[in-house]
Amino acid sequence: MRVIVLGGGVVGVTTAYQLQKDGHEVVILERRAEVAAETSWGNAGMIAPGHSFVWSSPKAPMILLKSLVLKDQALRFKLSADPRLYSWSWLFLMECTAEKARRNTLLKHRLAAYSQSVLHEVVADEAIEYDRNDRGILYFYRSQQALDKGVEHMKLLESDGQLIKVLDRDAIVALDPALASTKEKIAGGIHCPTDETGDPAKFTRALAAKVVARGGEIRTGTTITGIETSGDDVARVLTDKGSVKGDAYVLALGSYSPLVASTVGISLPIYPIKGYSLTIPIGNRPAPPTIAAIDEHNLVAVSRFGDRLRVTATAEFAGYDTSHKPADFAFMKGVTEELYPEGADYDRAEMWAGLRPMTPNNLPEFGRRRLSNLYLNTGHGHIGWTMSHGSARITADLIAGRKPAISMDGLLN
Repeated sequence: MRVIVLGGGVVGVTTAYQLQKDGHEVVILERRAEVAAETSWGNAGMIAPGHSFVWSSPKAPMILLKSLVLKDQALRFKLSADPRLYSWSWLFLMECTAEKARRNTLLKHRLAAYSQSVLHEVVADEAIEYDRNDRGILYFYRSQQALDKGVEHMKLLESDGQLIKVLDRDAIVALDPALASTKEKIAGGIHCPTDETGDPAKFTRALAAKVVARGGEIRTGTTITGIETSGDDVARVLTDKGSVKGDAYVLALGSYSPLVASTVGISLPIYPIKGYSLTIPIGNRPAPPTIAAIDEHNLVAVSRFGDRLRVTATAEFAGYDTSHKPADFAFMKGVTEELYPEGADYDRAEMWAGLRPMTPNNLPEFGRRRLSNLYLNTGHGHIGWTMSHGSARITADLIAGRKPAISMDGLLN
């Protein structure tokens, strides 16, 4: 078939790749000048099944409430005139029970672990260079009480096959000597040795080049303006550069998916949550981090992509606003500089803000709604890079009428 993929982020490009492997003709539509230019560009770059816990937990309502009055919160909820914010927030709150949080976390972990295995197949087949680091990810804590709670919390993922190692501060410094100068401020941590990191934009662009080399088409600078239907089918996609026809269509527009879906009567529970990141050159600094880490107290994540650091933090309910100012990055930069004082040229940090496509239960949307030839692959939230490859394979399976390799119970509405 001829399949039109709406969206050129990591989810759209990996989906096109899997569809092309199945023998389909693929066309990717992307409004930016190149693929992976939005959320896929500035995220933490972590392939992290060990970070599969959903945001919709029993603690979340109080965290959101506190964020209305306290500054420098990792999760920031701002009152808005956008009615979609409140309808989404209500659905989110309905997911914040202990039972639902446990169920959704295990579903998310199932998809994340499967997706990582598909990524490994792709890397073996394609030999793509993307600053991969396969030494795992370190999740560390500032107090013994927090560490104990973290270890207890992680038992849920461990019960589902996640490999974890509990480390004291000495073992943490042995794992990454770059943390030696702040050793006394760390009580201990959890090392997930099978987690990994890599530059998602670099990967996505290299994979996109392979799709094109094999006959696929990527139309960048092309903005989707609508979808034209005929009965129960999509007839064509309308863009600012003309219409595009296919036999099947995949909606992979991230945070913008519900805006396009609503034009054909499909309501998607996806809301944009703004995240902030810094990309910092290491330069000639002598002690950059050697392994990705998350400061669980401050919720600041640090990954190393070759000669750069990527630092991410904050989740802000700000609609489709991606504006930012230097003050937005002061806290995360300060935390990173404290942890790795000789880790990077902090004065040369590049600032970025982008949108995470969040669903209330933190699980992506798959399959079809109303229209027989429109497939969803969207709403991957804060670990879209982690879940992209498995989601792409699942979408290709659904289009082919194959049974996916993992159970879709709870994942397919």
